[in-house]
Amino acid sequence: MSDISPIRRELLKNALVTIADNALVMVTRTARTANVKNSMDFSAAICDGDGNLAAQGLAVPVHLGVVMPALRGCLDYFGDDIREGDVLASNDPYSGCSHLNDIFTFKPVYVDGKRVAFVVLVLHHTDLGGRVPGGNAADSQEIFEEGLRLPPVKMRDGGQNSDAVFRIIEANTRIPERVMGDLHAQLAALDEASREVEKIARQMTPATFGSYLVDLVDYAEELTRNSITELPDGEVEFDEWNDDDGAGHGPIHLHLKLTKKGDEIVCDFTGTQDDTGGAVHCNWEFAVSCTYAALRTVLAAEIPNNAGLYRPITVTAPKGTFISVQFPAAVGSRGQIGFRLRSIVLGALAKLVPDRMPACAGGSEFALAASGRTETGRSFLHLEFHNNTGLGGGPDRDGQDAGPYCIGNLANVPIELIESENPIRVERYEFLPDTGGSGEFRGALGIVRDYRFLTDNVRVQVRSDRYTSQPWGLFGGGPGAGGKLTLNPGTEREEALPSKFIRTLGKGDVLNAEMAAAGGYGAPEKRDRAAIARDIAEGKMSLEHARKVYGYVEREAIEA
Repeated sequence: MSDISPIRRELLKNALVTIADNALVMVTRTARTANVKNSMDFSAAICDGDGNLAAQGLAVPVHLGVVMPALRGCLDYFGDDIREGDVLASNDPYSGCSHLNDIFTFKPVYVDGKRVAFVVLVLHHTDLGGRVPGGNAADSQEIFEEGLRLPPVKMRDGGQNSDAVFRIIEANTRIPERVMGDLHAQLAALDEASREVEKIARQMTPATFGSYLVDLVDYAEELTRNSITELPDGEVEFDEWNDDDGAGHGPIHLHLKLTKKGDEIVCDFTGTQDDTGGAVHCNWEFAVSCTYAALRTVLAAEIPNNAGLYRPITVTAPKGTFISVQFPAAVGSRGQIGFRLRSIVLGALAKLVPDRMPACAGGSEFALAASGRTETGRSFLHLEFHNNTGLGGGPDRDGQDAGPYCIGNLANVPIELIESENPIRVERYEFLPDTGGSGEFRGALGIVRDYRFLTDNVRVQVRSDRYTSQPWGLFGGGPGAGGKLTLNPGTEREEALPSKFIRTLGKGDVLNAEMAAAGGYGAPEKRDRAAIARDIAEGKMSLEHARKVYGYVEREAIEA
């Protein structure tokens, strides 16, 4: 549009991103559960009045591609029955959301009776009922087993909270005081963000504000197409595996054909295995969101994160595959296959642009839910997602040990917090030497945590992977070491555990969780000898491993 000022557009973009970020800061200061306030398993966004994503905050990337389908589910249901003061909400995967723990809330913003925007907040709520505390059981077969399912509803109607909805949520969680605390934090941040958006829209006038939002999305599309054009044309294919489906079937095969031509990218998952059951698979909206998040890593950093970024990207797959399951399939552990979706896209990109992409990231996608009662009778539920141990080796550097996965984005939960809020003691949290994938540039090391339970009858649920499907290396680099779970290691009661399980543990039991390391990049014989010596000196690599894998000799260690 000729009357759009690029400077004003940039100022508006930054203002909207700041509003979304401030909403998340408010949530961290007022929420009650560690998964929200410490892991920061949440996202904030702003959509235009028609539901198109216009801006997002510092968020969990795979949430954002689901915002528009989830909002569309609400808009399709309510139609013209939306007014000022409403808050729409849903967590229903079959109405566009991702899984039941993620409650999407949408507050319309009005100026002089005209709807100009929606403010969006997504929080992963720790427990919404279901057969297993935490709601992430990998072996569930139907969504009805996983907890409270909220189809599109009004959490607030004309400014008044819906007591019925609040009471239903409160009655369907094992930790009502904490979940309701998180919910109120979510709504308070939504209110504050909507007031700030309204101020901007009033200052600009609704018509001008709307025009700039449309232009901002179009601008993102233009930048995205320019960025895609700079990538080489080509058609590449990549295969990945998940160890199992959580219900006894596996390994699960995923296939991707990625085609880049001109200013567009097509990701075709035809050839991916059909759905086999369990709850590790995902619905289509989440699969598409994961694909967007992975592709974002090779696009220009200055592109605004909004609906325009998605327009040049097409994602396809037959219905009924492992990544496009149909009602009433359970999807509580869909985060697991989400990691594999992202790694398969990154693997395909490594073939398309080999000089830019690192090897596969580490992490066994470890998720732990432990619940029960303390010895004084207080109920507890600890939920933790420890998904990443660092990146793979890249074209010019080692993978950063314990570094963040570029599309994971959850924060570490401090041990002190875990121990202060739960009858759990973390007795070990450290790197695993010799585990990083070998190569000219090695992968990040695996990580281990030992959890000792300090009370009886603790219901423990674990969802993890990468035990048989190790993180892959690139161009001669070796795979990272796989994950492993052991109960009571080093004792007469030592027991190897599967990657996904639900069982009751007792006082004194220790869960040893080894998380997979990242893959290596390039031929090991090209590795710099000083880098090997440094790894040995820092305890990240044993001399024996250096000798066996890299042909390193003691004389080099002495000289170094």
